[in-house]
Amino acid sequence: QVQLVESGGGLVQAGGSLRLSCAASGRTFSSYGMGWFRQTPGKEREFVAAISWSGGTTYYADSVKGRFTISRDNAKNTLYLQMNSLKPEDTALYYCAKGRVNSPPRTFNGCDAWGQGTQVTVSS
Repeated sequence: QVQLVESGGGLVQAGGSLRLSCAASGRTFSSYGMGWFRQTPGKEREFVAAISWSGGTTYYADSVKGRFTISRDNAKNTLYLQMNSLKPEDTALYYCAKGRVNSPPRTFNGCDAWGQGTQVTVSS
């Protein structure tokens, strides 16, 4: 199966920006929708953004609309999340995930492969 590895997390001041990347090892990357989720201690994994296999359809959680942008480069087997105007509430472990089908996955059960996560910490 495909393996996913996130990178790009770190410590940033409120109002700053980060760009997360997710590298997929498999050649089937372009056939599936992809998503970003995040999780903080004591809370369930939360949907952040998702994109269709072709990149033509995207969805965002209300909390990040207008600030985050999801994109993908199928030729490079890479998924991205551009995060602007970051808030302390965005602090979490961010995961990329592969959907089960070509549509954008917006639920935990809609994904069948996960990365190990990359930590994003936003200071006030």
